[in-house]
Amino acid sequence: MNNNNKKLLFLSTLMMGTIVSISSNSWLGVWMGLEINLLSLIPMLTNNKNEMMNESAIKYFIVQAMASTMLLFSILLIQIKYNTISWEKQMIPSMMIESSLLLKIGAAPFHFWFPEVMGVSSWINCLILMTWQKIAPLMILSYCIQLSIFIFLVNILSIFIGAMGGLNQTSLRLILAYSSISHLGWMIGSLIVSENVWELYFLIYTLLSLIMILLFKSMNLFMLNQIYSANSVKTEIKFMMFLSLLSLGGMPPFIGFLPKWIVIQLLIENNMTTLMTAMVVLTTITLYYYLRISFSALILSYTENSWSSGIKNEKMMTVLTTMVMFSTMGLICSSNLISFY
Repeated sequence: MNNNNKKLLFLSTLMMGTIVSISSNSWLGVWMGLEINLLSLIPMLTNNKNEMMNESAIKYFIVQAMASTMLLFSILLIQIKYNTISWEKQMIPSMMIESSLLLKIGAAPFHFWFPEVMGVSSWINCLILMTWQKIAPLMILSYCIQLSIFIFLVNILSIFIGAMGGLNQTSLRLILAYSSISHLGWMIGSLIVSENVWELYFLIYTLLSLIMILLFKSMNLFMLNQIYSANSVKTEIKFMMFLSLLSLGGMPPFIGFLPKWIVIQLLIENNMTTLMTAMVVLTTITLYYYLRISFSALILSYTENSWSSGIKNEKMMTVLTTMVMFSTMGLICSSNLISFY
């Protein structure tokens, strides 16, 4: 069996695990789905030619196994002790289930494993970790989440650590990892007020992450100084890259601002102004380091003769250009559509 067939097999079981987990009507089915999902990703994270990737796969396995054990223990505790009462309103069982799920997705203060695993993974594995691996735990979290001091702290900490952790990074994978932690804070905030808003936020975040990772993968970029060098990245690609980066940071008038705008509005309507203010203030730090990267790369003086892109595949270039146009103009188009209705 060649390498591509193996990847296809593990990718299909990875997706099956998530589908089993979110469509199950029992906690045991949820746990089984998460385990199938975990065991499918481990072979995808390993690489015989890279020991660092193998080490990160072991770290990922240990953390996820610990989270799964904690989830199973919490389920058993609920079945034994809280079976006859509404356990969601009880502090200890709800905190235990929430903690195990937050550990699985890498939300602060359970985030320490996430940048380490992301920092040495391939771009496709990074995309899976940032997007697909968050679907099942967040969906399960939506069944039992309520605004408590614990969730409030997790929300604020995730955005704060996502903002501060990315400030002095030079690795693009680590910048995206800390950005993902920051976005998790917003996703948890959107889960508190509305599940539909979380789904919209997640879809737009997935699209923007996909654009960034396709750009980095097609240009074979891993560090910031590769973007700054004139020979490896041409101006038009650089421009596309930073439009997408600013959209990912949630800067108006890009599409990345739309879900944040909706979350802000719903939090105000639900009288959660303290949480909303803290989230907005901390997110400006994330936007600051995106702006700093963008200005540095576009304004620094160096010789550049050609506007021809470094991407050889014309189909890929067309797809990326279309996606970046949607990312850039999406908020303006959607605002106009809403005003017509």
